[in-house]
Amino acid sequence: MGNDTAPAAEPDTDLAALLAEPVKPIWYRRRSALVAAALLLLCAAGIWWWLARLAANAAPVYTTQPATRGDLTLTVAANGTIQPTRSINIGSELSGTVLKVNVDVNDHIVKGQVLVELDPAKLRDQVRRSQATLAAALAKVNQTAATIVESRSTMTRLDQVARLSGGKVPSQTELDAARATLARALADDASAGAGVQDARAALSTDQINLSKASISAPADGVVLTRSVDPGNAVAASLQAVTLFTVAEDLARLRLWVYVDEADVGAVQVGQQATFTVSAYPTRRFPAVITRVGFGSTITDNVVTYLTYLDVDNGDLSLRPGMTATAIITATQRRNVLLVPNTALRFTPASAPAATPASKGLLSNLAPGRIGGNTRKSAAAGASTATARQLWVLRDRAAVAVAVVTGISDGHMTEITGGDLQAGMEVITDQKVTAAK
Repeated sequence: MGNDTAPAAEPDTDLAALLAEPVKPIWYRRRSALVAAALLLLCAAGIWWWLARLAANAAPVYTTQPATRGDLTLTVAANGTIQPTRSINIGSELSGTVLKVNVDVNDHIVKGQVLVELDPAKLRDQVRRSQATLAAALAKVNQTAATIVESRSTMTRLDQVARLSGGKVPSQTELDAARATLARALADDASAGAGVQDARAALSTDQINLSKASISAPADGVVLTRSVDPGNAVAASLQAVTLFTVAEDLARLRLWVYVDEADVGAVQVGQQATFTVSAYPTRRFPAVITRVGFGSTITDNVVTYLTYLDVDNGDLSLRPGMTATAIITATQRRNVLLVPNTALRFTPASAPAATPASKGLLSNLAPGRIGGNTRKSAAAGASTATARQLWVLRDRAAVAVAVVTGISDGHMTEITGGDLQAGMEVITDQKVTAAK
């Protein structure tokens, strides 16, 4: 019995020993494997984030502005001076000494009003001399008339004697002398008559000169300038000396502007304009174009054309000689499609394409291709001579759109045809950030 009990105790001892030993875990449950896997995932996430950031930094950033509908006005700027509609230079045809000046600057004058009086003493003497010459010429006419009567009487008597004597007396010589005397008397009478006409013409001229010693206003107006004073000597030579400058009507003025040759084609008679002057910098005065000159003016190698704009100056705030800057409204467009001019000048910069050597595991992990995506221009095959292209933003990419442009005011341009629609985001600028 004792032998049967001893062998049963050994298995229990081996099981206890086995339970006391630690059990080894499976390899994928080991701590080192888990740590290695976590580090690998972190590295992969870091690489993916770095490639995504690289792609984001390399992608172009566009500045856009929506195409809108609105009004567009084409204007032409020109500089000039304000002038009276009619300016009169009043002068003297005669030489002499100024005796009296009856008006001054800014005075309103009426037609026929005496402005200046010259000393008439010499002119009166000339009139008297002409009157004496005329009287002498008239006396000469009377004298020649008496001579004619005498000559004709003598000729009649000789003819009677010759008839009664049967031609024996007087002699032929006496008859010829009598006829010559009568002819001379008739010629002297004609000469005396011509002398009377000459004397009368000279007297009329002297009387006109005497009347011009009092210089009168030819029309109503306002005196702008005065260049004479009492006691001044006036010397009229080849042209009349200007004594006054008179503006006929200051309520109606005219703006003279010089339009550049590049803009004159858009300027026409009847167009509206506004202008400013230095005296009233915040006030805009209206004007209307009344004439566009065909003759050119060249100043410093710049070709311009003189253009007249009529101005209403009822309040007399404007004055002749003021320098003005005019803005002429050449063309107006209502409710048209507009884009900024910068959009028509914009061309996207192509990003460098990725090389084949860079493709691999890292490139497969990247969220997008770093290289730029180039597209074919939509206007490249356009057959219209006036077609142009601009770029719109679609799905974060630049797409070319063919358009036909109209007028431009320097900031916005009218779109008259093409594929562009209102509301499309047109690209005006591009900004590419360098990858870090």
